[in-house]
Amino acid sequence: MRRLLVLLGVLLILSGVLSLVSDYAPKFNGFNLNKPQEQKVKVVTEESVTVNDVKEIGPSVVTVLEEAAPQSSGQTFNFGPFGIFQVPQESPTPAQPQAIGSGFIVSSDGIVVTNKHVVADTSGTYQVVTSNDKTYTVKNIYRDPLNDIAILKIDPSENPGQNLKAAKLGDSSKLEVGQFVVAIGTALGEFRNTVTTGVISGLGRGITAGSAFQGFVERLDNVIQTDAAINPGNSGGPLVDSSGQVIGINTAVSQSGQNIGFALPINILKDSLNNFNQTGQFNRPYLGIAYKMVTKDLALINGVAQGAYIESVVSGSPAEKAGIKQGDIITKMDGKALDGTKEPSTIIASKKVGDSISMTIWRNGKTLDTTATLVTAPAQ
Repeated sequence: MRRLLVLLGVLLILSGVLSLVSDYAPKFNGFNLNKPQEQKVKVVTEESVTVNDVKEIGPSVVTVLEEAAPQSSGQTFNFGPFGIFQVPQESPTPAQPQAIGSGFIVSSDGIVVTNKHVVADTSGTYQVVTSNDKTYTVKNIYRDPLNDIAILKIDPSENPGQNLKAAKLGDSSKLEVGQFVVAIGTALGEFRNTVTTGVISGLGRGITAGSAFQGFVERLDNVIQTDAAINPGNSGGPLVDSSGQVIGINTAVSQSGQNIGFALPINILKDSLNNFNQTGQFNRPYLGIAYKMVTKDLALINGVAQGAYIESVVSGSPAEKAGIKQGDIITKMDGKALDGTKEPSTIIASKKVGDSISMTIWRNGKTLDTTATLVTAPAQ
């Protein structure tokens, strides 16, 4: 009898334990012990990254238009039985805005960024068209004197009820070669919000951008090289990373190579924007010289010093006041030799308005030392 009672007691205890385990099994450590687990895994592909980037940045990308001057049909002459006669001249063709570049919104209150060379015509009239086909008149243009950057100011109230979406700006100091990127812009000035993909092919490149025939040539240092297709019309548009942040401003494409494009690092723009937001203008240090670098080989061939050959000096500039003349060669700035790894533009860019800069000058075989005080660059 006692053994039977003990056996019944053990059975009751085991029954209670099994019941307890059954009740809590679905909640044990987040797993259902009675049912196979279905794990959700998000697969990130190049396609999904591109689509997400377009959704994130696409609404912030704009097309920049310039209103062209009215074009006259000109005088037409024809041959007749009694000689040459003039055909009546038709009325001038009305001005039609033409897409000339791209840009992107950086502030919902109407701040748009593009390349300076896109809006180089200071007498031109410009417009901005958003991705949803809303047109805004450009009220003011602020051109950075040192970088190929321009800030356009538009009035959001020109299209009531429309919100301007600002693009998110990344950090170009953390970029790596091989990193996936997306370029968005108005390719060939015709195809709005064209999307191309590629990788960062190189960092810290130095290029000469523009065309002497178009009147715009500029030396750009520390730019991003990419194989994402960048065409005429893409200038000023964003180069975006896989997280949907702008890491560069598309600015140039190689005419002699394929899949070689260049973008200004976004940190250059962020510095310019900080300066602009504090002062309402670009307060850049200015010396007032135009120069061409003389390499070591060229210096040996011509019997001159290596450095920056002064092609011209701006009248009334700090350079003129410091005694610099056309034909001089600046060999050192702030004690740093201008040997190709250092140029006047990079040294001046590291200074602030009001700073002094020392220079060593080679002039007709003689060495001179002088100092200039940098001033604010004139508006362009």
